[in-house]
Amino acid sequence: MSTTEQQPAATPAPALDSPELYFNRELSWLDFNERVLELAEDGDTPLLERAKFLAIYTSNLDEFVMVRVAGLHDQVDAGVEARKADGLTASETIDRIAEKLHASNERHSQVWESQVRPTLAEHDIGIITCETCEDAVLEKVDRIFQAQIFPVLTPLAVGPGRPFPYISNLSLSLAVSLRDPATGTDAFARVKVPKEVVPRFIAIGENTFVPLEAVIARNLHELFPGMEITAHDYFRVTRDADFTVSDEADDLVRAVEQELRQRRFGEVVRLEVGDTMAPELRTQLVEWLGVEERQVYDVQGMLDLSDLWEVHGIDGYSELRDPPHTPVVPPAFRPAEEDEKPDLFAAIRAGDVLVHYPYESFAASVERFVEQAVADPNVLAIKMTVYRTSDDSALVPSLIEAAEGGKQAVCLVELNARFDERRNITWARALEEAGAHVVHGLPGVKTHVKALLVVRREAGGVRHYLNVGTGNYHAKTARIYEDFGLFTADPELTEDVADLFNSLTGYARPHEYRKAVVSPQYTRARILDEIERTIEARREDDDARIVMKMNSLVDRRCIEALYRASQAGVRVDLNVRGICCLRPGVEGVSDNIRVVSVVGRFLEHSRVYGFRRNGASTWLIGSADLMPRNLDNRVELLVPIAEGSLVAEIVDTLGRCFADDTFGWELAADGTWKRRAGRERSAHYELMERARERASADDDA
Repeated sequence: MSTTEQQPAATPAPALDSPELYFNRELSWLDFNERVLELAEDGDTPLLERAKFLAIYTSNLDEFVMVRVAGLHDQVDAGVEARKADGLTASETIDRIAEKLHASNERHSQVWESQVRPTLAEHDIGIITCETCEDAVLEKVDRIFQAQIFPVLTPLAVGPGRPFPYISNLSLSLAVSLRDPATGTDAFARVKVPKEVVPRFIAIGENTFVPLEAVIARNLHELFPGMEITAHDYFRVTRDADFTVSDEADDLVRAVEQELRQRRFGEVVRLEVGDTMAPELRTQLVEWLGVEERQVYDVQGMLDLSDLWEVHGIDGYSELRDPPHTPVVPPAFRPAEEDEKPDLFAAIRAGDVLVHYPYESFAASVERFVEQAVADPNVLAIKMTVYRTSDDSALVPSLIEAAEGGKQAVCLVELNARFDERRNITWARALEEAGAHVVHGLPGVKTHVKALLVVRREAGGVRHYLNVGTGNYHAKTARIYEDFGLFTADPELTEDVADLFNSLTGYARPHEYRKAVVSPQYTRARILDEIERTIEARREDDDARIVMKMNSLVDRRCIEALYRASQAGVRVDLNVRGICCLRPGVEGVSDNIRVVSVVGRFLEHSRVYGFRRNGASTWLIGSADLMPRNLDNRVELLVPIAEGSLVAEIVDTLGRCFADDTFGWELAADGTWKRRAGRERSAHYELMERARERASADDDA
């Protein structure tokens, strides 16, 4: 080519608000759930863990349909057809969801029916059908039906004077077609599978089970004596379970309880049916339930595999599970002598402590922190936020004990923590009866903060001790969710959180905090400011870098800022477990951005935001994802990590996540997630080993 010939003009980079630069929020979530499904498909995953991941896929999807898909249908019903950042309307998104789900649900069914179920049988764990049982086994099945199942069944007929019955949310049912041989008339009945009170998998031998619905189906003649059973199949209904409570409700607890009652009667947003269902029976169900065809899903094999948790929980078979892991006591919180109780206050006074769950123990850190505070006569007050907690957690009972012992016990209970509302109401009432101060946050926003503040009288005055976490104060999930927790007595940070509690419990206008970063006032502004300062520093600092770890990246303004950072030459590394609306690898826009997702043995849950420039770094951890709801409609808290060894631990942890080639996926510009294939490094197993080595070194010392 002649040097005088003009080169082709480069394609201009799209504008940063162009829809082509944004993935759809709901479709990105489905991509995350497909990563869960891939773990179930993976033959290297221990067999019972494969069953677990099939169950998680189902329960994840149930909540997604109850909330996100239901919300899209609400928008369509309200005539809202505005296009989102990705260019899709609500109705178009529903269609895309249905298209994607039909394919992934088929994969899900096939993994169970063709891979996991037969392989379980090879290991003498049988999930069998009545058709494959010998006569002696069938006699046992029938005896179990008569003794345990038949008494709790209630067949409901549909016909003149008998309208189609209410079908409760997520219930599994049999649809039964009948004929009266005396009159020749056809009829229909529904039988609910009572898996709330009877195990889903009925034991008929040592680790041999028959699905409950199959036992009922075999004995339908006992429910409809004298009638001819012409057809039967299974179906499952999912209803709209999202609701909002008016900011003007006089009694928030009663308002939430009323909405919980209404949740049972939400609109049907999904109908799952067995793919062998007779066409006329399927048509009648669709008509009776008033759903569109795009809301109907034909399922191969068993419906509702969320109950595979029962199979995962059978005794024994350690060779079919992940190797066991026992969280270790954080080195800073280990007692000097084995028979002594550790003094956490002394440890925190000596320096900030960062605890990493589930590698380190929740019981030996957070629960011990509260236990010591309750027992200490010098502790004046304990203040805590509750978003989600578990029935087996010692925290709320400890607060009750503190209140009964005369301490100031303050608990901010978020009643609108979706699907945990009833438990939170129960805890709130128990706390109030014990004399604790219970508040329910600010009108119009959820309180998602994870903070626990202890006020202690000491020589020279009063000192505050603080725990701030990235995860809930939930003993059960702390064993399977990955989270960080900071313990500190830093005067400025503890005063900030004391002020935050006062603003949540009393009347106070939010103000600038000294070190804390609080939503909904300041988090987005702080994140954007840190990004812009890193962009500015990039002109003179080739090593300027942004590293973030979160559950979801949705906020458009934050994404645009990250695009600008990439365009300025800043290297941006993002570890996003779930939803990612940012499109990496677009030439001229995001070619300096890498997006990695780690989905494996533990649920990655921590939120970490790091900015390196001019030879220094800023690190923030806390409760907020970069989503509009976290930045605009929730009270969130981020706190800085400054102490060198704690920063080094965070950097080391993130480095392992970005290097993970066992449970790591990387996001491409076309929206596909590709699983890394090295199988040489796993952040989860490396961090378990790191925790054990630290504990062992401490023992040796």
